[in-house]
Amino acid sequence: MNGLTVFNHNGQLVTDSREVAEMVDKNHKELLRDIRNYVDILTGANLRSLEFFIPDTYRDAKNEDRPCFLITRKGCDMVANKMTGEKGVLFTAAYVTKFEEMEKKLQPQSIEDLIIMQAQSMKQLKAEVTAHSEQIKTIKETLIEIDEDWRRDINTKLNKIAYKRGGGQEYSNIKTQSYDLLEDRAHCDLATRLRNLRARLELRGETQTKINNVNYLDVIETDPRIKEIYTTIVKELAIREL
Repeated sequence: MNGLTVFNHNGQLVTDSREVAEMVDKNHKELLRDIRNYVDILTGANLRSLEFFIPDTYRDAKNEDRPCFLITRKGCDMVANKMTGEKGVLFTAAYVTKFEEMEKKLQPQSIEDLIIMQAQSMKQLKAEVTAHSEQIKTIKETLIEIDEDWRRDINTKLNKIAYKRGGGQEYSNIKTQSYDLLEDRAHCDLATRLRNLRARLELRGETQTKINNVNYLDVIETDPRIKEIYTTIVKELAIREL
């Protein structure tokens, strides 16, 4: 059983699903299938699946993108809980040891380190306060805060999926599929939320054109939890088409 690599990904300690599959002597595709089932269950229960499994890709020997997951310690716990016998014991011992080693490396080693970390925290806090002030100002100006980069990324992924499924005519179908999956996982009714959003805009005295132009993406962006779930769904759909 080979070693396991634990690394920092956006402030979160993770390991690669390929290494986990190798350690437990399991086909990587089978592990991906299991993880996707875990993600469906977690999101269906309104739990943050990204705290366990983070969708990612890697380049294979043909220089092509392939799906994988970055697995957190909590995700490793979930994988280990499904295992029995010697392999399960050895995998648990390996990932617990590696995560603890990395956590110790990230701990401050001296008073100087603590001072530096506190200074960095204060700087970050000041930046966050400034950002929140700007955000509040923006919210006062408009009910819907549009994230153009997020929308561009979502539409790009949906277009790629549609192209691989047969062309532009599939775009409407894939959007409908993604919205159906969102309503199922988030236990929400997008049509009702859209009507409510339009009613609020009307009460604010917005123009009929603006009211008519709002859509499901506007609805999704008004709720951070639903936005996160929808982003995960689109990523999963894109990975499955690879």
